[in-house]
Amino acid sequence: MPRQYVLFGRPVPRLGARRVSLLLLTLALFAIFSLIFTLPTSIPASPSLSTAGQTLSQAGERLTAASGKISTTLKSPWLHKLNPWKQPSHAPPRQKNDTDGDSWWYSDWKSLTMPFSSSVTLDENRSLLPVLKERTPIYCYYDNTLDKERASKDAESELLLSWRRAWWAQGFKPIILSPAEAMNNPMYEELQKLKDMKQSLRTDLMRWLAWENMGGGLLASNYLFPMGAYDDDLLSYLRRGEFPKLTKWQGLDEGLFVGPKADVHAAIKLVISSSNLGSSQSLVAAVQNDKTTDPFTTDPVPKSLAFYSSHVINTQYSKLSDAITTSRATGLKSLNQLIISHLHLTWQNIFSKGIAVVKPIPHHTTYLITPGYKLASRLAHCPESPLPDSCPPNAPKCTPCDDERPLKITTPAHYNNDTSLFTIGVVPHPYTATMLISLRRELDIRYIRRESARDPWVTDLTAEVSPEGVPAAPRVLRFKEAVASEKSHFRSLWLPAEQLPIPDADLDWIFGFQVPSEASYADSPSENGGVPTHDPKDGPVPTEKELKMEPVLIEKARKVVNAQSGGKPKKQGPGIGGMKEAVEAWNLADIEAWRFARAYLARQTVERRKWEEEEAKYADGMGSESGRRD
Repeated sequence: MPRQYVLFGRPVPRLGARRVSLLLLTLALFAIFSLIFTLPTSIPASPSLSTAGQTLSQAGERLTAASGKISTTLKSPWLHKLNPWKQPSHAPPRQKNDTDGDSWWYSDWKSLTMPFSSSVTLDENRSLLPVLKERTPIYCYYDNTLDKERASKDAESELLLSWRRAWWAQGFKPIILSPAEAMNNPMYEELQKLKDMKQSLRTDLMRWLAWENMGGGLLASNYLFPMGAYDDDLLSYLRRGEFPKLTKWQGLDEGLFVGPKADVHAAIKLVISSSNLGSSQSLVAAVQNDKTTDPFTTDPVPKSLAFYSSHVINTQYSKLSDAITTSRATGLKSLNQLIISHLHLTWQNIFSKGIAVVKPIPHHTTYLITPGYKLASRLAHCPESPLPDSCPPNAPKCTPCDDERPLKITTPAHYNNDTSLFTIGVVPHPYTATMLISLRRELDIRYIRRESARDPWVTDLTAEVSPEGVPAAPRVLRFKEAVASEKSHFRSLWLPAEQLPIPDADLDWIFGFQVPSEASYADSPSENGGVPTHDPKDGPVPTEKELKMEPVLIEKARKVVNAQSGGKPKKQGPGIGGMKEAVEAWNLADIEAWRFARAYLARQTVERRKWEEEEAKYADGMGSESGRRD
């Protein structure tokens, strides 16, 4: 017979199995609620917890090192966003020029440490981009008041357009000055009183007056072009815009000056008060003839700047010199074409290992990357040039372009962060990628949840720079660094697959030179009309039937992805629109990469077009022709 327990002289009732279960459930609920309401604010910073936190932090740092120095650890700020007890906050305020079509972004310094933009923007459709750095102005002077024939003015305008495009692509803000800026300088009246002066010196002084009126900084000739890598030491120094002394460079003559406004003003005063004005051709010559003081600091010959001065054209490109002598307009057009070809050649020499058109998920993405492959063929093709075998003035030992041995184009499945390799990426929306992987005309929830892999595009893209086992969040950070970091953004171009092709005019401003049109390389060797051939080492070779399905599926996916309303996706319920949202929710890293690449490219276009609008009213006849092609 079971023993009967007694408490305070009264028998204690026996607990049946049902009562025991109810008691345990009550205790469990009490423990959970106690944990929720007391744990976040009451855990003491004991030595043991501190040690454990340090151990976890060190483990995170080791993971960072193993994954290719990804800038995320257990200390990363985005992990704090996972706190479910944090107080709700307002979304960041709208910023100026933060929208272009369906792209919407927010600029913040934390962009390359946050894998998912919504943790800061509180909006899944608003991408978090790096803060847009202010561009350093670079000035050149052009006198648009001189009476010239129309053909010569048009040729000079085309040359100025090439100058603006080249400096813009290098991260500067090119601004063309005119006599209007010189007339706003208080010393203009003093200059007008000087009589015994050569016209060339008067024009040069007008240029310096206009420059001083803008506050100093960078003054260049419209025949000076940047021909070096984006991260070249001199170009990086000039982009910083900090010039403590008035400086010129050996071998550039009147090509480039930098300095603060006070030093520019002092140099002008020195020349105006000089007694040798009648024999001087330029401000620098007048300073040298004065021999009392030299306001300039002279630096060595720069390796990343090409100056097409009259002396250089006469000595190195005599054929071009003869053409200018015969017809100035025709000769200037040829000079402009030569400069464009040299800019293109410099780009090819910088990326000597060729162009990689990355092809993640290679089995069924042949037609997906075709637009990128065609662009790579245009970049690998030799541009038209009046002197095909010539080199830029700053690189006489360059490797001339040869269509018999064009720049190598590869289609690797994985991204490779090589400084001598230019990368073109066609970034698909997850809906497009899922349709291509499955070769299905229609998707359903069962297939998405049970058969499709999560984030296949980002995972395959970063397989070489991040080891196996690294989760999607660090991988998408690695992708963002390739797209937008200061060290690597100039070595790649990422294009949203559903918004191709990109207008040629936009490409010209991105690269800094006029990219050859498709028609110009139509006769060059290419396979399948510009469609890349699948490499067997990348996996199974698709059948002819599978290849024919790709363009149909891409076009079908494009219509679904681009079905927008007021810049935001339509809420289409459980149908096709709802399926697109389901695919996005299943592939958070892939959709983050797609939105980031789309927004980054859109912001580049908005920034340039806004600048063009601002400069249009000042640039009449001075390279004001839009960069758009016929």
